[in-house]
Amino acid sequence: MDYSIMVTLGFLVFAIVMFAMEKLPLSVTAMITAVGLHLAGVLTAKEAFAGFVDSNVILFMAMFIIGAAFFETGVAVAVGNVVNKFAKNETILIVAIMMLTGIMSGFLSNTGTAAVMIPVVMGICKKGGFNATKFLMPIAFAAAMGGNISMIGSPGNMIANSNLQQAGLGSFGFFDYGWVGLPMLIVGTIFYALIGKRFLPETPSRTPDANYSENDDYSHIPTWKKWTAGVVLVLTILAMIFEKQIGVSLAVSSWIGALVLVATGVISETAAVKSIDMKTILLFAGSLALGTAMVKSGTGAYLADIIVQALGDTPNPFVLLLVLFWLSVFMTNFMSNTADVALLAPIGLTLASTLGYDPRAILVAIVISSSLAYATPIGMPANTMIYNVAGYSFKDFVKAGLPLIIVSAIVSLVLLPILFPFNP
Repeated sequence: MDYSIMVTLGFLVFAIVMFAMEKLPLSVTAMITAVGLHLAGVLTAKEAFAGFVDSNVILFMAMFIIGAAFFETGVAVAVGNVVNKFAKNETILIVAIMMLTGIMSGFLSNTGTAAVMIPVVMGICKKGGFNATKFLMPIAFAAAMGGNISMIGSPGNMIANSNLQQAGLGSFGFFDYGWVGLPMLIVGTIFYALIGKRFLPETPSRTPDANYSENDDYSHIPTWKKWTAGVVLVLTILAMIFEKQIGVSLAVSSWIGALVLVATGVISETAAVKSIDMKTILLFAGSLALGTAMVKSGTGAYLADIIVQALGDTPNPFVLLLVLFWLSVFMTNFMSNTADVALLAPIGLTLASTLGYDPRAILVAIVISSSLAYATPIGMPANTMIYNVAGYSFKDFVKAGLPLIIVSAIVSLVLLPILFPFNP
């Protein structure tokens, strides 16, 4: 076995184990991998740190600022309070919570959306006499499903897109993931409203955290700031949707919006800088370095060959889809879904190249399956947040999350071959 492949495989195993165990922060593991690959001679310094100037990282930074303005001015809470008008019974409340959370998380931080929706839902439940613990878990699930609506819904979406761009194979459209993600959100919501609600926990192991029972007071925020934050978000998203028509890239559109918010004083420079989540950026950049090493060293091709040999020289495309899909589902429930995509995307690209399949089909399958982190409280930050606030047990997530994984998988595996065929 070639030296570069051995070293890259070693760092791949290291990353998988550390991502799953989280003995170190995910961002630290990713950067250790990037630096180690350079010191071992697999990557040049420029290759190891190229992720920091990736257009998707620039996009991340601007959207953190726009999202922070949307949350800090109280606009997100005002939008969330719309749910109050629909809180007539359990079924309608579940539908309202999940659809609103899902749509918001399609364009904003999943974790930020969950953080805003928790006190909103707890307040609604207190007023309406509902058991809050039954309605908090759907927030995390909807945030995960909603992240697949758009390109900016989840870091993993952009990691897959970056891998596609680096391979010189084009890029995904702003709503390409949404062709599968939106139906999955709709079906998942209907499932919980009609059947799945019986799997939702109603008796927590601990008392829900009282710190989340009320929203912050945003009455002191000037109305013009709230309107500006909302309008800038809407216009930025529209600019991203019509990227090709206006000839302005996603990163540039997002930064125009972010700069307007800072220049007008809607959000201060200090708050804007603080809103940029360096943990996500470090994880993103470090993961891209591993992806680059897997392509450059031939490790991706080596692993792809092992998979092909196990499935036969000409594997059935749907069988390959099933293998990658369920491998990703398993991994994402025990590690970051961002890390899941970062590890599997380079292998998927190599498989597509080896077998002559459309790489978009494989990457979309990996992205969608990486969001099915419903069965454990560690699958996503939103899960962990809900777990800590509501006092759920690990079994609560298994009981409520596994049925949704099955439902989401059925929807995805029906739509993926139709919308993203392996042989277009």
